[in-house]
Amino acid sequence: MKRTSIYAEGFSHKNPIPAGCRIGGMLYSGSIQGTDPATGAYGATLEAQCELMFEHVRRIVEAGGGTPGHIIKMTVWMNDRSQRAALNVPWLKMFPDAASRPARHTMQGALDGGKLIECDFIAVID
Repeated sequence: MKRTSIYAEGFSHKNPIPAGCRIGGMLYSGSIQGTDPATGAYGATLEAQCELMFEHVRRIVEAGGGTPGHIIKMTVWMNDRSQRAALNVPWLKMFPDAASRPARHTMQGALDGGKLIECDFIAVID
C-alpha cells in the first residue's frame, strides 16, 4: 500500500511535515493545536484553542477522505488537565452520541509557545 501525505486548508506545521498520513484505511494525524486558520496565532483562551483545535481535526480527517465518525482514538495534552470541562464542550459537539464516540486519553503536558492544548488522532476509513 502507498503512503499518502494529508494536507488540510487552514492548517500547517512550521516543519516540513504533513497534517496527517494515510496508508490504506488508516489515517494518523500529526500534532494539532488551537490556532487561527487565517493568522496561525493561538486562540486567546483555552476555550478558543479547544474550538479551533476541533475545527482542524475536522478539516484534517476530511482532507484524508473521512469524517469525524471515522476517528477511533484521540490523545490530548493540556497544560492543566483539571480544565477538561473546556475540552468537553467541542468534544460533545463533534461526538454527541454516547454510543459512538472515539476513545480519548487526556494527559498533562508542559506545552510551549502559548499552547494550552494539543491533540492527535487515529481514524479508520473504509
